[in-house]
Amino acid sequence: MQRIEIKELLATANFGDKVNVKGWVKAFRQKRFIQLNDGSTINNVQAVIDFENTDETLLKRISTGAAISIIGTIEESQGAGQKFDLIVESIEILGDADPEEVNKTILAPKRHSLEFLREQAHLRFRTNLFGAVFRIRHATSFAIHKYFNDKGYYHIATPIVTGSDAEGAGEMFRVSTLDPQSPPLTEDGNIDWSQDFFGKETNLTVSGQLEAELAAMALGKVYTFGPTFRAENSNTARHLAEFWMVEPEVAFNDIVDNMDLAEDFLSYICKYVMDNCADDIQFLNDRELKEDSKKPMAERNPMSLIERLTFVIDNDFERITYTEAIDLLRNSKPYKKKKFKYPVEWGTDLQSEHERYLVEKHFKKPVIIRDYPASFKAFYMRLNEDGKTVGAMDILFPGIGEIIGGSQREERYDVLVEKCKAFDIPEEEMWWYLDTRKFGTAPHSGFGLGFERMVMFTTGMANIRDVIPFPRTPGKAEF
Repeated sequence: MQRIEIKELLATANFGDKVNVKGWVKAFRQKRFIQLNDGSTINNVQAVIDFENTDETLLKRISTGAAISIIGTIEESQGAGQKFDLIVESIEILGDADPEEVNKTILAPKRHSLEFLREQAHLRFRTNLFGAVFRIRHATSFAIHKYFNDKGYYHIATPIVTGSDAEGAGEMFRVSTLDPQSPPLTEDGNIDWSQDFFGKETNLTVSGQLEAELAAMALGKVYTFGPTFRAENSNTARHLAEFWMVEPEVAFNDIVDNMDLAEDFLSYICKYVMDNCADDIQFLNDRELKEDSKKPMAERNPMSLIERLTFVIDNDFERITYTEAIDLLRNSKPYKKKKFKYPVEWGTDLQSEHERYLVEKHFKKPVIIRDYPASFKAFYMRLNEDGKTVGAMDILFPGIGEIIGGSQREERYDVLVEKCKAFDIPEEEMWWYLDTRKFGTAPHSGFGLGFERMVMFTTGMANIRDVIPFPRTPGKAEF
């Protein structure tokens, strides 16, 4: 008999249907009621077994975590909580799960901390929480591809191994085949990278943006979606060493077009997830409300997960300049009462506490800040006419802070050359990037969305380590 997934069964089943369901046992009560889940939905199907006429040895093997196959008939449920039961006609154990071993793991039917779940990342997919998170992660990813495809963008694969540093931060993972104990040296005692695999020093990429720009200047509208790497020693709830970035680049778009695109893009993702992951969203929403109820009022989320997603969909984003943001912050109550930990001065970067104040307290909606000081923004951002600021923009979300960073790119060859010098970026290393400004240069813009931060927002998870299957952080590269 052809297997039917539980998601489909719950949506289409009719009383009297005979079906085959396979999955993992979530609970087995009174030697009679089996809660079965196959990962297709957060909802279980309840199978009812006639234990009096079932071999005792078989019954003992129906334990939490075991994989089983059931053939049975759909009948109206006699109990509360489900519309129907699956009356078992035959059952096969596909994979045993020793109860004693299960009780040592996160599969044990009791409450576990998120820290403990991370220690067993190979098993956490099997929990309700992470089943919901990773189904939503998939939907978020699909929504991104669908959005760009439907709008005529071309997906470009950019290199993971690169010889350039798009951000100029220098926090990159080196890629080399040289002997780490005794690498070849030049006459002056430095490592001779010419003898390495690629004939030069190479690293894992921090961004696909620079390469995407090259494609945009021929194909018009492109995007990348791939892994990126930052060798930052950041043990925070918002940082990973390996994460995924979504980076559109659009020819002939200025900074305003860029903001319009980013706003429409984020609203679309939130709506897609709301429309297609209702059960998982509701589960995570209820979980968060329950967790928040145990916290002091000051630490609770001002809005529920569903309210935050709706908030983004329903509200036009507020648009202000960096200078206006600084003025607002300096005139705010937290600043005057010295509640901010970090200084608020023109020329300094905004911190998470400043960003969240603007979004959650002052405007009470998503905020786009533009025209940042050139001093702390990347070399490729277009210098504004004032000579002090660049055409950069950041989008700030409730609970997250910065979720998108982007800019109009510097298309003027002479200005870009001077900026490379100012950032100590060798022209010979970036010759290919500069070259595009010689042959039909044109205004163009783009942005980067940290995919995991987006998934944090769509799931309500507070720690970025809980929205990627196997997090890579300082000192941690397990699984």
